[in-house]
Amino acid sequence: MTNSALLEKINIWARELGFQQIGVSDIDVTEHAQHLQHWLEKNYHADMEWMAHHAQLRAHPEQLHPGTLCIISVRMDYLPDDDKNLIAKLSKDGSAYIARYTLGRDYHKLMRKRLAQLAQKIETHTAHKHRAFVDSAPVLERAFAQKSGLGWIGKNTMLINSNAGSYFFLGEILTDLSLPTTTPQDTQHCGTCTACLDLCPTQAFVAPHQLDARRCISYLTIENKNSIPEEFRTRIGNRIFGCDDCQAVCPWNKFAQRTEQEDFLPRHGLDNAQLVELFLWSEEEYLQKTEGSALRRIGYEGWVRNIAVALGNADSTPEIIAALDSRHQYSSALVREHVEWALQQHRSDR
Repeated sequence: MTNSALLEKINIWARELGFQQIGVSDIDVTEHAQHLQHWLEKNYHADMEWMAHHAQLRAHPEQLHPGTLCIISVRMDYLPDDDKNLIAKLSKDGSAYIARYTLGRDYHKLMRKRLAQLAQKIETHTAHKHRAFVDSAPVLERAFAQKSGLGWIGKNTMLINSNAGSYFFLGEILTDLSLPTTTPQDTQHCGTCTACLDLCPTQAFVAPHQLDARRCISYLTIENKNSIPEEFRTRIGNRIFGCDDCQAVCPWNKFAQRTEQEDFLPRHGLDNAQLVELFLWSEEEYLQKTEGSALRRIGYEGWVRNIAVALGNADSTPEIIAALDSRHQYSSALVREHVEWALQQHRSDR
């Protein structure tokens, strides 16, 4: 089988495994690696030290898998519903907003299994070895995906596809096969649009293509394990895990497709949950209802901390005050701090 014929086969196998698209690129991402280094030098990675660790390795996939000649990038849609007006879900009515990518099963598990199956299929037809990654190694996945034609990196730093928007996950297979590379998309499709930069509640975009994680709601509510700076608390609104604003406002997401994967559909009504209900979950309930979910990443303490902030931003009701009061003497100093702040917000409204 020629490498061109093999690539056609890989396309078919990938679609059978639930991937919407694949692309192939070479391994040279020098320009993107330089951009990453400048970003790190400005401390835009906050305390995410793993971003700095092995930074040079990110530009050298052949060191992760010796002999790598090209990268097979894949994407899989994850938007759980057809309602693309997600900005309307950001309100003070006591509802919770959770980033769409984490309403269902943790994507790492599903995609890693599918990618491993795809790599195995390739190996049965060749004498070559492959390594599959889903956000599990220092790989510049958006850079490789852009080079392979899966989209372009927009001003909001997301990979955007002209036929599918940006609500999709990425994965990579490193291979020592010499497959034909696919054609990159034009990278100028954002044009003069700055909707994502203008809408960001915390002004985390210091410039197009430059995100300061220290101001980003996704960082503040997920990766940050400490106190959320007071200057950002009111701007977080009802977002309790992540933020989709810079995607929700992107004009290209009118083309976003509903996921074909049932595992990505919302669990436990999390797409329409009320803050008070989630805030009053016991730790046992939290662990049970977030089993197999990326929501586990923040732990119970982070969960309660985030919801306390959102309750402080909600319209004041006796139910919300009672819920906050019930955690006023909570064992965690971190939680108590945010509960007290939330209660103070409601006192100032009276």
